[in-house]
Amino acid sequence: MQIKNLPAGILAALALSGCFFTMPVPEQEMTPLETQSLQSRQYESTKEIVFPSIISVFQDMGYTISNADIQTGLISAQGSAATSNDLMSMFSQVAHVSQTKATAFVERIGSKTRARLNFVEVNQTSSEYGQTSRHDTPILDAKLYQNAFEKIENAIFIRSASN
Repeated sequence: MQIKNLPAGILAALALSGCFFTMPVPEQEMTPLETQSLQSRQYESTKEIVFPSIISVFQDMGYTISNADIQTGLISAQGSAATSNDLMSMFSQVAHVSQTKATAFVERIGSKTRARLNFVEVNQTSSEYGQTSRHDTPILDAKLYQNAFEKIENAIFIRSASN
């Protein structure tokens, strides 16, 4: 059957539905190397400058630092939690809480300092009967990481200039 032989109404309906002319694109997962490349940057500065720069940027982004240890290079932070107060939650007696968490690992490799960031969206539900479930989803948005690293670079520049 050729497309040109179909009645105009059918062609219009198919075009509007999008089913005929577009095929769904399967979502591709990133390889571990691609994820690491997205989440990591190297700096010419020392660990003593990069580490507090990341803490400062996390705070500027609205995160609360829950743990920071320069010896291990680990920083843990969490954003404010948002609870859904929709009608469905009220009727089902299930509370939904969403929160973003961030971690950083800073290490000295040769003459450079490497920083790796990780942002995760945490969704938790709990019912009035005590049943809870939690779903953590890595955030792999290139713009988020690019924005964070640009801010870190600015913070490093400011700290380096004042030393």
